[in-house]
Amino acid sequence: MHIQDSHWSSASAVGPAGAVSAATGNGRGDGGRTAPLRVDAQRNLEHVLRAAREVFGELGYGAPMEDVARRARVGVGTVYRRFPSKDVLVRRIAEEETSRLTDQARAALGQEDEPWSALSRFLRTSVASGAGRLLPPHVLRVGVVEDGPQGRDSVPVDEARVPQQRHQSATELRLVEQRTAAEQDDAGAARLLEVVGQLVERARAAGELRPDVTVSDVLLVIATAAPSLPDATQQAAASARLLDILLEGLRSRPA
Repeated sequence: MHIQDSHWSSASAVGPAGAVSAATGNGRGDGGRTAPLRVDAQRNLEHVLRAAREVFGELGYGAPMEDVARRARVGVGTVYRRFPSKDVLVRRIAEEETSRLTDQARAALGQEDEPWSALSRFLRTSVASGAGRLLPPHVLRVGVVEDGPQGRDSVPVDEARVPQQRHQSATELRLVEQRTAAEQDDAGAARLLEVVGQLVERARAAGELRPDVTVSDVLLVIATAAPSLPDATQQAAASARLLDILLEGLRSRPA
């Protein structure tokens, strides 16, 4: 299980100019038009994304970019041309995995009539896909209420001191960028929590889920049941066995 905060920072998620377009695989030409990637550039991007999922899944989000480049069989400069900072790449992978989990939860919710079958299907599908090894830490922290405006970073503007005001304005812009990135993270996490929450509520209302089990518990099960082992066959078997045990722990028992 690799739920790590290392190298997870909203501060550099926006990155330098062009970072957002680079992270989404698009370049920008004059006039803001989207320029398609060349075939070789698109292929390199796919290799980097696949390698990043594998490396971060095995080693956690603290793994260096050099490991990603080596796994993708490209130079580290190629990785940085597509993703100007490691945080941009981490955010791309985490967003994709959060979206994947959300889709899996919706599929289980829409295709299974029995509440417990829906919840267990979601858990089994998510664990089998390896999504738990890439579960971003903010998913487990979303929903924490900050105590008013003082709970957020704020920079006062001193209008009497122009140089200081300019410095603070730049800092404020940086904070706006950070908050925008954090809000995007929270939006994706909120969608996931909403759908998983429906699975949890249905199973609880049917009396099949322990009443003290929360959405966070379910997400922790996904992360816990995804051990990283060197042998793929052993890893799949261990995940399935561990998930069976955890599912038994989630189920309610007659008094």
